[in-house]
This record gives sequence, structure tokens and C-alpha cells, in this order.
Amino acid sequence: MPWLAWSNFREHRRMFAGAILAVALGVALMQSSLSMMASVADARIPAGVSGQARERIQDSYAGAATLLGMTVMLAGFLALFIVGSTFAFTVAQRRRELALLRLAGASRLQLVGLLLAEAALLGAVGAGAGVLLGVPGTWAQGWLLAAFGFLPGGVSPRLDAGIMLASGCVGLTVAVLGVLTAARRAALVRPLESLRVTGRAARVMTAARWVFGLSLLACVIWLVAAGQTGHVDVLGALLIAMTVSVVGAVALSLLSPLVVPLVGGLLGRALRRTTLGEIAQANLRDGVRRSASTAAPLIVLVSLVVGLMGALESLGRMAGEEQRRIVAGELVVDSNGAQAARIAGVPGVAAASPESTVSIAVTVRRHTYYSGIVAIDPAAYGRTHRRPPRSGSLERLHGATIAVGPGLSEQGLRRGQPATVRIGARRVRVRIVALLAPVLENGADGFLVPRDLIPADMIAKAPTRTVVQVAPGAAPSLVAARIRAAGIGTVRTVATWADDEAAAQQKGNMAIFVVLVGLGGLYAAVAVVNAVVIAGAEREVEFAVVRLTGMSRPQVVRMALIEAAAVTAIGLFLGLLVAAGALAGLGTASTRAVGRPLVAVPWELLALLVPGAFIVTAAASIWSTLSATRTPPVALAVARE
Repeated sequence: MPWLAWSNFREHRRMFAGAILAVALGVALMQSSLSMMASVADARIPAGVSGQARERIQDSYAGAATLLGMTVMLAGFLALFIVGSTFAFTVAQRRRELALLRLAGASRLQLVGLLLAEAALLGAVGAGAGVLLGVPGTWAQGWLLAAFGFLPGGVSPRLDAGIMLASGCVGLTVAVLGVLTAARRAALVRPLESLRVTGRAARVMTAARWVFGLSLLACVIWLVAAGQTGHVDVLGALLIAMTVSVVGAVALSLLSPLVVPLVGGLLGRALRRTTLGEIAQANLRDGVRRSASTAAPLIVLVSLVVGLMGALESLGRMAGEEQRRIVAGELVVDSNGAQAARIAGVPGVAAASPESTVSIAVTVRRHTYYSGIVAIDPAAYGRTHRRPPRSGSLERLHGATIAVGPGLSEQGLRRGQPATVRIGARRVRVRIVALLAPVLENGADGFLVPRDLIPADMIAKAPTRTVVQVAPGAAPSLVAARIRAAGIGTVRTVATWADDEAAAQQKGNMAIFVVLVGLGGLYAAVAVVNAVVIAGAEREVEFAVVRLTGMSRPQVVRMALIEAAAVTAIGLFLGLLVAAGALAGLGTASTRAVGRPLVAVPWELLALLVPGAFIVTAAASIWSTLSATRTPPVALAVARE
């Protein structure tokens, strides 16, 4: 059996090439990500840094670890998905070869053992290549994380033999698990059915596909409907959007042998305008397994990328709109505390609420916070912010008191709880008198402290954001010009400031998605190319017969290209359909939250994704068709089934 598995592995190396590459990429990404996670866990914060700097470094480490964990999970999911779909397609293409083995006396158990042995060989080769590729991948990933600001300087990637061994074992396991279902199904098919393509061999939609596909699809429909009700808030809608993007992608991938031909029927009118298009449509209808294997990775890629990216961009837009509604003013001025004290005296200013970010520490329940601590004037703050506290009152924010800001209002802190404020060498016992309602903005203020608790010299040097209300009848642009002329600071309208805050929030999201989209796009390209190449390798006789009927080689290439373009369009359409369902709930939730629908469609990403998908499938189709038509058709016609 091992010798036969090795012989088959060598003979079908073109079929297995894509799966080997998928395993190698998965192992390399897991190894590099786990190595970087170990490096981050072992990293030490330099001695002598301030509390705020220490907290920023800790947040960077936490963000990097989260991103690396997402990379590991996505790499594992995509590797298993692609290897499994590749083996299922490969086994289906080899049904006659496997049937002959059964007719020659091989049992079902022996057939399963043969396919598992082939998978083990594939996994061993892919895992070995992945471990080697993971060594430079670790350094590349460390550079990428530092370039995007997820890691401060001083974190050096390290290689660990245990991680390398574990990553290789995972790759081998993924290969074996990926072929297990296909091997079991192949063993259940009767040999004569495989030879004649009847019975089980002719079924593309298996019972498992029906059960899991329809169950997941029903779950997606229920989630989309739940997102349209009035009982889901913005964060709930965001969770629904992310769930729909993932579950919907899996559901339509499982049901792709059913939905791809259905959607392909909609393209029939356009394809039937030419003879080549009509033949391509017939191939699309008859080659269900081939079309589904090509469309499935595109469905997964588009639904995940567009759905998740659109959800996070929509959240950023809603956060900006929320800030416009919360802030009751016309201008926002960035300056230091000493400059902010002069704003109230500028002609045309009706009210000014300075918010100074101070370098102090707040300890509550044995946890010390250094960042997001803002000194305010409670009366001015209440006048320039429309959202009242969720609990307590800012009118009590005087002396030895603090308020929990929106950034920490969900951390279980409560009104009346004691805390300790460290201001330089001085420690002050305070109590919490108010809890503000949470907001959508990332990095919102953690604590609000009264300005009379902070020394004047610290306030004067602290970076300060001042919300300005313009007097009735005064033009905001004129007041802004007067503030600039006084040399007080940078002046923006509230709308511009809110947009800038939302853009800053989106910058971090984009950095994450550059990493994850690159990973997903690479895997999708591998899966699509693999499906097209496998299909092309098995269509030599089909192409030869078509050429004997009068078609030239260039016409055959164009026919296959039209077919590949149609499958690509179907995959993109179905992926966008899932993404639209994911974002529908956010549109409803944003309408309730801010009064108008704020759904962000990542057009720039689509502008790269859609042409890229067509280019990849077109290149793979042309190359595989040219390879399949290299032999003269007469020499292959005798092999017609």
C-alpha cells in the first residue's frame, strides 16, 4: 500500500501541487505567528518608562497577540477548507481509477487507507516545505507588525524547535483530515457506478452537504432577520454581521454544487449570444463539481473580506456620527492647558469646555490605569455634551471624586466605589460619583477627574481638547479665525474633528485587514488555480473531441476562458450576497442609533478584489487549457469515454 500511494502521488503530482502549497502556506503562517506570539509573550517592557508608556506598550503587545491569534485561526481554517475541497475534487476526478482498484479486489478499507497514505505523503511534503518557509516568514511577519505599528521596537522574532515541530504536525493532521471525508465517500461508491458515473458517483450534493449546508443557511437567514428587528443594538448588529459573514460563507460553499448552477442559469442569456458562450454555458451546467470547486473559495474570500471590513468601517462611521450628536458645540480646539484657558475670552465664544489629558494614575480594585484620564470642568462639560451619565451626576465631581468615562463603563466599576489617584508623589483617596454611558469610539476616555484635583502647573502643560460653543449670531468660521489669530492651537469644526477621529479608528482596522486580506487572498488564489488546473488536466480528451468537430485551439482556449470568467462572476456574486446580508442589520441598527443608515461598502477593496479574481482565474484557465491542448487531438480521441 505505501508503494502504491507513492506511485499515485508521483503520477498525480500536478493535482496535488495546489494542496501541497496550501499545507505549506498554512504551516508557515502558523509557525511564524506562533513564533511571534512567543516572542511577544517573552518581551519585557524597558525599565524606567512612564506609566502611560508602559500601558501603551502593553496595549501594543495585546493587539499584536490578538492579530496573530486571528492569523493562526484563519490559516488553519483556510488550509483545512482548501485541502479538503482539493482532495474532494481530486478523488472525484479519479473515480474510474479508484473503481478499477475496487474491481481488482481492493476492499473499501484498503481504498480509504490508500487515500489516507497519499494524504500523509502530501502532508509530509507540504509540512516540510512550510517549516522551511516559516523561518523567513517569522522575520517577515515581525517586520510587518512593526511597520503597521502593532509592535514597538525591541521585539526580536525567535525560532523555537517545539513550535516548528508542532506546526509541522498540524500540517500533517490538516492533510489527513482534509481527505478523510472524500476517502470515506469514495469507498462507499460501488465500482460499477463509478465507471458508469451513476448512483452515488453521479451525486455531487451528498447528504452531509444537504444537512449542514441547509442548517447553516437557515441560521444565516434567521440572523439576518433578527438584525432587522428593533431589539438589536449597534454592537449586537456588529456581532451578527461578523457571524453571518463566516457562517454564510461556509453555508454557500457547502451548497455551491446547487447554487452555482442556479445562478449560472441567470447568465445564460448573455452567454448564448455567441457559439463559444453557448458551449461554455453547457460546460458550466454539466461540470457542476468543477464549477463549484472553483467558485467556493471565491465565495469564502469575498464574504469574509467584504462583510468583515464593511462591518468595521460602518462601525467607524457610526462612531463619528455619534460624536457629532454627543458634542454640543461648533468648534474643537487642540492645544495645551495654558492656551485653552484663554479660549473663553475670545470674542464670540459662548462657552468653552477644556478636557486635559493628564499624566496621573488611578487604581481601582488593585488595577492601575495610566491612560485615558481626563481633567474636566463638570459644569462646562455637561453643557457641551448631550449624553447624561448612566449613573450618578457630574455635579458631584468636585474635590476627591472621579467619574468613570465611556471607555471603562463596561468594566464592572460602580458608583460609590473607592479608588486611589496618584498625582506625582501624592496619593489621594477618592470615590466614584458617576458612570458615563458607553460609546462606539475606540479609545474613549477612561476616567474623568475634576480640574481642581490636579495641580495648575500640570494642567497648563497637559494636551487639551476644548469644545467651543459659539455665541448666538456669531459665525463659527469667524470665531475659529480669531482663535487661530490668538495663537491658541489647532481649530476644527466638530464635524471635521469627528471625521478625523473615525478615520483614525479605521486606520487600525485597515492595518489588521491588510494582513488578513493578504492571507485570505493568497489562499483563495491557490484554491482557484488548483481547481482550474486539476479540471484542465482531466479535460484533455474533452478538448480533443471538441477540436475534432472543427474548433481551433484558440477557440477552445477562449471557450474555457469564458467558462472560467462565468464561474468567477458567480463566486463573486454569491460572496457579495452574503456580505450584503451581513451588512443589512448594521444599516437598520445605525438608523435607530443615529437617525440614518450608515453602511460602509469597501469600494477600494472591491476595486482590487474583483479584477484580481478575474485575472487569476483567466491566467490559470489559459495556462491549463494550453497545456491540455498541447497534444494533437487525434492522439487523444481514442481515449474518449
